[in-house]
Amino acid sequence: MNNTSCFDLRNALKILKTYTGELIGTDELVNPYAEIAGIYRYVGAGGTVKRPTRMGPAMIFNNVREYPNVKVLIGLLASRNRVAKILDTQPEQLAFLLKNAVLTPMDPITIPQEQAVCQEIVYRAKEPGFDIRKIIPMLTNTEEDAGPYITMGIAYAMDEETGKSDVTIHRLCIQGPDEISMYFAPGRHLNLIRQKAEDDGKPLPITISIGVDPAIEIGTCFEPPTTPFGYNELAVAGSIRKRPVELVDALTVQTKAIANAEFVIEGELLPNIRIKEDHNTHTGKAMPEFPGYTGMAQPAIPVIKVKAVTHRRNPIFQTVIGPSEEHVNLAGIPVEASILTMVERAMPGKLKNVYAHSSGGGKYMAILQFQKSEPSDEGRQRQAALLAFAAFPELKHVILVDEDVDIFDSNDVLWALNTRYQGDVSTVFIPGVRCHPLDPSQSPDFSYSIRNQGISCKVIFDCTVPFNLKDRFKRVAFKEIDLKRFSSLILNK
Repeated sequence: MNNTSCFDLRNALKILKTYTGELIGTDELVNPYAEIAGIYRYVGAGGTVKRPTRMGPAMIFNNVREYPNVKVLIGLLASRNRVAKILDTQPEQLAFLLKNAVLTPMDPITIPQEQAVCQEIVYRAKEPGFDIRKIIPMLTNTEEDAGPYITMGIAYAMDEETGKSDVTIHRLCIQGPDEISMYFAPGRHLNLIRQKAEDDGKPLPITISIGVDPAIEIGTCFEPPTTPFGYNELAVAGSIRKRPVELVDALTVQTKAIANAEFVIEGELLPNIRIKEDHNTHTGKAMPEFPGYTGMAQPAIPVIKVKAVTHRRNPIFQTVIGPSEEHVNLAGIPVEASILTMVERAMPGKLKNVYAHSSGGGKYMAILQFQKSEPSDEGRQRQAALLAFAAFPELKHVILVDEDVDIFDSNDVLWALNTRYQGDVSTVFIPGVRCHPLDPSQSPDFSYSIRNQGISCKVIFDCTVPFNLKDRFKRVAFKEIDLKRFSSLILNK
């Protein structure tokens, strides 16, 4: 099965079943309250989840307490190798695949409602006894969470006046039978659409699609300037799959949803209505976020009034642990593609590859593999780092290495840091720049140089060899041999 034959979550799972050890399931009864994330962090969460963790398979829970007809999937994208298998490429080529997809978009299409599997089962909020918490498995990642969260929901909304739409993943906390709070990180395009509707005193129709083609999930994580306002990120997934993403008109609000999603929540973002994120717990805490810390509950965030929930027969609810390798791949691979795009435009052929490192959650740190081929290339590696900051403004640290360093091997990168780096001449500090709001160190309490919350000192670690010294930094050259002669020994080591 190749990437063009994969167009929804179920097809992606079929692909994984053809590989040993990529997908496992359990029929053990599990509690949606904190237990599923607690189990998976031992199985394969990786990332910045509390140790012990390891890179492992995706996992399906077939027996979730109070939800007998719904399965829960976690960790689908928690491995770069697994993402590559699903997208039909090699792990080191993922950024190039997404870069090319942005440049060759394929717009989505709308199909008739009777063809949309996401609307096989329908629950309307006006029906007696409606409660979203009884329909969708409401998971908490930890016992400290402000409430159950939807962590892998594709939010879709459209500007009524211009017709421009936006899709993205946001932090969604269930606040009641028909209310969901929605946290917007600064600069998100969907929030611009919401604000415009609110200024006009109008609710904004919105859908949340859960359990979709992984190409959609990754494609929606692109951010400006790579995908400017008005760019439809669903076209990235269409380009990857070489077939347009199928949308469908919602049943109760004037917008669209992803037609083959496992679940769809239909609702309206209410104008001038705000709620405390920890409205039900009053703990001051929200949920685990990608840096590895529990996010602070927001004091006043917008509210979605749910109008309906639709789903496929025997649906699969997909979730993700915030500080996990899955978040690294969701966020990081688009970051890599954005950096490649911008640097390639400025200095073609010099940047060989990029890795948005796991320790930064796919957002804070990028490792750039840069090739100096002539004396005039000296210094251009630092220009590439500056372009990386421009390509992804939330980036905090850039590590520059030469073409002979494996950027996906942290030990090799640290080797370059230890043998090709001198702190006083190889470090570039860029203080006073706004970064990502969830970094707990960017506070005036942490550093006198930080004027207000959200400001960081960005840093370039230049671990490349000066061009005129390259002959003195050649790695050991071992004899090339025919590995076939010793394959049994090497495979069994």
